[in-house]
Amino acid sequence: MTQWSGYFGLILQGALVTIELTLMGSVLALFMAFLAGMGRLSRFFILRALATAYIEFFRGTSIFVQLFWAYFVLPFIGISLTPLQAGVLALGLNVGAYAAEVVRGAIQSIGREQYEACTALNLGRWQGMRHVILPQTLLVMLPTFGNNAIELLKATAVVSLISLADLTFQAQVVRSQTGNTMVPFTTILFIYFILALLISWGMRSLERRMARGLDGVRV
Repeated sequence: MTQWSGYFGLILQGALVTIELTLMGSVLALFMAFLAGMGRLSRFFILRALATAYIEFFRGTSIFVQLFWAYFVLPFIGISLTPLQAGVLALGLNVGAYAAEVVRGAIQSIGREQYEACTALNLGRWQGMRHVILPQTLLVMLPTFGNNAIELLKATAVVSLISLADLTFQAQVVRSQTGNTMVPFTTILFIYFILALLISWGMRSLERRMARGLDGVRV
């Protein structure tokens, strides 16, 4: 029993790494989502082209290849990343590309009357977007952002391929040392599930709070 408690300690250490990856990757994904999503709607061709290229590239290539490229190829051009940094970069850029289309679609879903009201109130393009349009679109985006965050959480398992000691890596260590597959992988199965439930709960709570405050935003 003492031996297994030590193994479970390893798995919990891996859970902390997985949580760290999920949080930091989600922050990067959110930043890239708004940057690229709004870039797709820009009046400037070069910004639209760059945003489209980013979205299509990271949606059209494998997360495995992106991770290996960040960790093994970037050093050849003088950029060396730790396994954690490479994992955050690959996960954030990959999920951010999917979330960017959520941002674009949500902004385009806002009724034309809201934009006309911004013009009537003499609000500039950025002022109207910041104070009127974006607060309404956030409520539309949240459910899908929650799904994206859960997908990012599950995708963190790929970092075990570059020897980052996340949940999956530690489960493999326990399996190799004990010869037991069921216990470590059943344990991390439930840990991933609990973390996903926490993300869902957090997003639903945030969505309810935002819905209560939205009526004061519409014009």
